[in-house]
This record gives sequence, structure tokens and C-alpha cells, in this order.
Amino acid sequence: MRNTVFLNSGKVDFDNKLDYSSLIHVTNITKYNESNYDEVLERTKGQNIIITKELPLGRDIITKFPPSVELICEAGTGYNNIDIIAAKEKNITVCNIPTYSSEAVAQLTITFILSLCSSMTRQQVMLSHKNYDNFTKGLMVNHFEIKNKTLGVIGAGNIAKQVITVAKILGMNILVYSRSPKTWNDPQIQSVSLEELLKESDFVTIHCPFTSETKNLINKDKLQLMKDSSFIINTARGAIINEADLIEALKSKKIAGAALDVQDPEPPKPDNPLFFMDNVILTPHIGWKCTESRQRLIDLLAENIQSFANGKTVNVVN
Repeated sequence: MRNTVFLNSGKVDFDNKLDYSSLIHVTNITKYNESNYDEVLERTKGQNIIITKELPLGRDIITKFPPSVELICEAGTGYNNIDIIAAKEKNITVCNIPTYSSEAVAQLTITFILSLCSSMTRQQVMLSHKNYDNFTKGLMVNHFEIKNKTLGVIGAGNIAKQVITVAKILGMNILVYSRSPKTWNDPQIQSVSLEELLKESDFVTIHCPFTSETKNLINKDKLQLMKDSSFIINTARGAIINEADLIEALKSKKIAGAALDVQDPEPPKPDNPLFFMDNVILTPHIGWKCTESRQRLIDLLAENIQSFANGKTVNVVN
């Protein structure tokens, strides 16, 4: 049985509610709540498998890993925190967990859409300020049906497909942009260019990976294409949107609002204007943090490690 170290398990098991029995059955595991640069090098000695959650592992540190290290498991979908080329040069396999939080992130995306069309967050803020105008002066906020609205989905992976499934049931028309256009065979769904998607959508939701190509994919020029009445939702990675350009578009009312589960950087600085805008919903990267999805993550990590031990590595990214 191989030796495994989880370098920052506190990032996943922050409430100490997770069951590690599936991992214990397949590997000799040592867990650390968090690890700094020097601790990483010390704690990888004698280890065959390294588990991390969004912990930066650059070339400078990977090249110093002991020869015993065979596998790095990123405990999540995104792996841009790992220098996968440096790992490959050192004959270290890197794998991820691409599907563990699809349901949870899709659920949050749909929650955002429903909250935006009912101005739910803004109404609750008004109540917290003892503003009862919605009760005494008629409805003072926007409130509209979701049926027949157009949802633009950037990306066509697992999470995007879950969002599309629910959006269809809600009666939305769906435009999809991805690097490899798909044929949907469904009159409610069309593959389009990014430009067309931005021009036509009432809601734009981002579900593509963060890469050098998608960094600042949504910038000032792209935001200018959107309707003044449209909303943008990001549950992927913060840097896919140029935050300064988004803030300007929100201030000038170029778009109606935004719902962001991810920011750039994370966490945002306390004086970030996004915190103080009544047309913005902010959450602290909670899409993947449901108890069920985090437990699924642990169990899928165990499956990855067992597959690797059996010589049939899955979810390899390098």
C-alpha cells in the first residue's frame, strides 16, 4: 500500500464532518490541515502520492520533490495551481476530480438566476436596513419570469450540462459557446459564437476551465456586447472575467448585474467595490462546498488512488 500525504485537508474538511474511511482502505494517509512552502518539501519525503486542494505547486517546488513521488492528486476540477509540465518532466502523474461538484455548482448557478430575476438579495438587504417600501409602496425592485428568457452558457462540460438540463425545464432558451461546437438536436439549445451569445443572452453563465486562453475572456469589449438588461454569473474561476472591467460595467449600468461565486483574487480585498453594489450577489467560492460534494470528493480521490495502484490511472491531466 502506497504512502499518501494530504497537504492541506483543512481546505476541504473545514468543518471536520468528512469520512476518510474510503481513503484509509486504499492508502497509508497522513493529513495536514495546511502546509507552507518549506513544510511541503519536508512532508513529501517518503511519500508516493500527494493530495492538494488549490495549493500552488510550481516548477520550483516540484523539481525538489523526492524520487518517491509518483502521483499528484488535485482534490478538485481546476488544476492551474500545479505546473503539470514540470511534473511530467519528473515522471509524476497529475490527476484531478472533474465531476465531484457538478450538481452543487449547477444548483448554485440556478439559485443565482432565480435570485436575480426576483431581486431576492436586494429585497433582503432592504429589510436588513429596515426599508419596507416593497410592502408599503408597491414593488420597488425588478421582478420577472424566467420562462422564455435566453441563457448563454460559456463551456459545455459536466457543470454546464447540468445547468442546461434545469434551465430547459424552467423554459429558458439556451445558447452555448465552447471551443468545440456541439450538435444538440434540441430546438431549445443552439451552439453559437461567443459574440452572438453575449449579444442575445439575458443571463450569461461561465463554466469553462481557467487557462491562458480564457484568462480575461470577458473584458470591456465583451461586456459592451451585452444587453443593458442582462446579468453575468461566474462560478468557474474569477480571472476569466477582467474584474476592473466588470466593476466599470456594473457602475455605468452597462449590464444589469452580476452573481459571482469566484473573484480575482480570493478573497477580495475588504474595500473591493463589488461588496458595496446593490446589483451584485457575492458568495465566497461555495459552489463546491456542499457536504455531499465534499464527501464525494474524498471517495473519488480514493478511486483515483486505487486505479493508480492497479495500473489504470484515471482523470490524468498531464
